[in-house]
Amino acid sequence: MTMQATEDRGAPDRALEQAWAALEAVPDPEIPVVSIRELGILRDVRRAQDGQLEVVITPTYSGCPAMSQIAEDVAHALDTAQLGPYRIATTLTPAWTTDWITGEAREKLRAYGIAPPTGNCGGGAAHGASESPITFMPKLPAPVCPRCGSKHTERLAQFGSTACKALYRCIDCREPFDYFKPY
Repeated sequence: MTMQATEDRGAPDRALEQAWAALEAVPDPEIPVVSIRELGILRDVRRAQDGQLEVVITPTYSGCPAMSQIAEDVAHALDTAQLGPYRIATTLTPAWTTDWITGEAREKLRAYGIAPPTGNCGGGAAHGASESPITFMPKLPAPVCPRCGSKHTERLAQFGSTACKALYRCIDCREPFDYFKPY
């Protein structure tokens, strides 16, 4: 009886580890060089009270059109790893912030030709309650060109290839590039 209880307690942990490993390989559908975990979209993998796996994801912004594809990709990864039953939950609070993008993902973005967000957005939402529900962002420096490393860049358009990116151009090498806007 004691051995069975130990095995029962250990099984969910293995399943959670397997789920995290399977989801590590799920790329962002709009930026396939980074995973949804590296971007901070994958918030949690846990056991729900009914025993099912529950995967929690957060959109990069309200109305992100990639969320349905991300949910499908998460389901496919869990099905392939035979980790059902599960449910996928979307949460909007706390709101996603670019502060959640890992350092490794920032390097991958740069190598892919996308300037990662500059500065720190405060991450107040990511770390719990803040003193004020409204936080004003300081003026951030222009992004560094991901191709030549120049700080001499200019914004061409508020929106780039997706709504979460802006279109910039390097004044030195003259190449256009996407900049992942800080949130």
